[in-house]
Amino acid sequence: MRRLSVGLFVAGAGWLAVAAGPAAAQEQPRDAEGAPAAERSDLAGHVEPGQDCAEGVTAAAAASSRVPEPGADLVQIVEVVGLMDPVLADFVVERIRTASYPGSGVLAVVLRVDSRRAVIGADELAVVARDILGSRVPVVAWVGPSGARATGETAQLLALADRVGVAPGARLGETGVQALDCAEFGRLWGSHAPLLAERTVNHSEAVASGVVPAPAPTLGEFLFTLEDLGFQTVEVIDAETGERRLEPETSVQFVSLPFVGGIMHTVASPPLAYLLLLIALSLLLLEFYTAGVGIAGVTGAACGILSLYGLAVLPTNGYAIGLIVAAFFAFAIDVQTGVPRLWTAIGTGCVVAGTLTLYDGVAMSWVPMLGGLVGLMLGVLGGMPPLIRSRFSTPTIGREWMIGLQGEAVEALHPFGVVRIADSLWRARTFRASPIPRGGAVEVTGIDGLLLEVSPVLEDAAEAADEDPAAPDTAADSEIEATPSG
Repeated sequence: MRRLSVGLFVAGAGWLAVAAGPAAAQEQPRDAEGAPAAERSDLAGHVEPGQDCAEGVTAAAAASSRVPEPGADLVQIVEVVGLMDPVLADFVVERIRTASYPGSGVLAVVLRVDSRRAVIGADELAVVARDILGSRVPVVAWVGPSGARATGETAQLLALADRVGVAPGARLGETGVQALDCAEFGRLWGSHAPLLAERTVNHSEAVASGVVPAPAPTLGEFLFTLEDLGFQTVEVIDAETGERRLEPETSVQFVSLPFVGGIMHTVASPPLAYLLLLIALSLLLLEFYTAGVGIAGVTGAACGILSLYGLAVLPTNGYAIGLIVAAFFAFAIDVQTGVPRLWTAIGTGCVVAGTLTLYDGVAMSWVPMLGGLVGLMLGVLGGMPPLIRSRFSTPTIGREWMIGLQGEAVEALHPFGVVRIADSLWRARTFRASPIPRGGAVEVTGIDGLLLEVSPVLEDAAEAADEDPAAPDTAADSEIEATPSG
């Protein structure tokens, strides 16, 4: 069971690395000027920020054809938070289409946006854009609250909304090269495209430049600007203070991803996919040293499946995943001895290099990277060796069979070192006055708690006695930890 779960995970990681390779290695098709088409756009009909673009179906033209349904009195707030992945894109499309059904009672769909880019293909992005334009009810967007961002392809989609608001502390822009077909969708953001192509604007800059029609400090105040779309308010007087204030008369409903969809969307975030990968590999490494099927293997396999899904959705580098997986094979060589050696250094270098190059075009904060690396080192070097030693030192495994076995010293024992017994590495300690040299023959003589007692074989003991007549006739015992390391 445990080897099967580990094998499936490693095979899945290998598949992911292989699948990611051909797309990057394929020769890119070239346009008439000889430039790679992928550098220009994912869709035909792309437009550079400084180029002319024939007008297509604009948001204003689509908005003019939308007539509120009689009796509609519900505004739906759709949460668009995180990277625009397939789960979130399908959710947005589904909510817009549901709101467009006759008799839905929806007056307008408000996208509450905090998304820095899209990780879906150009075709999937175009589907979302077409549904925004083709909606029978107005689709508006509010970038907020403070700290929210709408950039990249997500910011391009907002150009198709009927109205956009930006909260103080939020920013809109950095649209980059237009990814949507210019002939179909027109020049996104129109005359504001050069302003938003390479930088972001805050709420005051957006209002001053005309990118957004009016200030929208809060979501509630943004809703009050939708009176021309049918959003109704009522003026009330506070009984205690006598102040007049506006309250919404139209019903407001917040809609977010369902439970399963929310989990898959969360897993596809760069930090969580990375941390799940480290957790999965760590638990599966521990499972290799477990007698029988343990919870570590089941949990590790579950984390691995979720991690593979997230990494498959995100733009990852296959070689980086390979480096991280290879690092754990290196850790497995030294974790049994409990002593960091060459393979630990190699594994650390591999996991650091894989972490820094894991994602292509998606930023990951240094906090999860540092936390993941520090936690990995503490677990692999500090927590895992004692746990493995305790498991292998239980009476059910038994070590009496080792008494009388002979081996050799892999490194000099003075008094600590590593010996090879029965084709396995063991950490050793000797009590002899003269150390056991590297390559010297040793013999297991007894067991003391968690330690094995060893001594040089008779030939080595006789040679030592000839050199030092004062040395005792009996070989001093050496103690060696009971964990195989190899």
